[in-house]
Amino acid sequence: MRVLVVGATGFVGSRLVEALVTAGHEVVAFSRSASRSDFTEEVEIFEGDLGDPASLEGLCDGIDVAYYLIHSLTAKNFAELDRTYARRFRERASAAGVDRVVYLSGISGDERNLSPHLASRREVESVLESGSFDLTVLRAAIIIGAGSASFRIVDDLTDRLPVMMVPKWVRTPCQPIGVDDAVAYLVGVLDVEETRGGIYDIGAETVWSYEALLKLTAEEKGKRIRIVPVPVMSPELSSHWLRLTTDVQYAIARPLVESMRNPVTVDPDRDLQAVVPIEQTPVEEAVRRALAES
Repeated sequence: MRVLVVGATGFVGSRLVEALVTAGHEVVAFSRSASRSDFTEEVEIFEGDLGDPASLEGLCDGIDVAYYLIHSLTAKNFAELDRTYARRFRERASAAGVDRVVYLSGISGDERNLSPHLASRREVESVLESGSFDLTVLRAAIIIGAGSASFRIVDDLTDRLPVMMVPKWVRTPCQPIGVDDAVAYLVGVLDVEETRGGIYDIGAETVWSYEALLKLTAEEKGKRIRIVPVPVMSPELSSHWLRLTTDVQYAIARPLVESMRNPVTVDPDRDLQAVVPIEQTPVEEAVRRALAES
């Protein structure tokens, strides 16, 4: 089938394009920074910008399935931009008769007291849901892999002082997933009609805390760290702490870290593994691969 990947040069998108080609699909890669050097010859490139409606002419023509992977965390008004971009894409996909859209969203636990980042993901889900296509939503927590902003924050923290004073979210439970598994799930839903219109959680088999993930990453790098959670850390102090502890662009890091206050574990009733079974990668192996590729 003819498949469009919106956000094809991103951390997940670039890997997804490759996997879709390997699976035998005809792939169109959409990005505002796409170039021929980014993809193999089999991939059709569509260079455009969701911020520029004129550049979107014909984007969804002849497309059977589209993956929507756009997130605008680098902008202060990211929620407004994500809302606008999702509406523009929805209108074009609906008008062109796209049969199905797959959106990679975020797990947000009990849906209460959501961070701005996770609340925006939910809003985009709602925007896309009103399109004339079948929508499949995959929700993930931290995705582990070289190039992942979330994992890079974890990696950077282990490169700092051997004793770290950290916010209390370090004890928050999370269920990370290796990027290879995330891509396998994204491709796998195409072959399972049952996933049309569904909302699913994806994650590794085991639940971790960020503290345990930090210690694991340090151990894989041959380091030892001591973590001291701070019960109270004001937003202002958290901002200064973040600037000192990671090289990830601050505009991206802050909303991601704010989301770490929300428990993000797979809901057994929405576990995609039950519908699209794959050979899951242990978190330890996913971390090892990410560090080797960094």
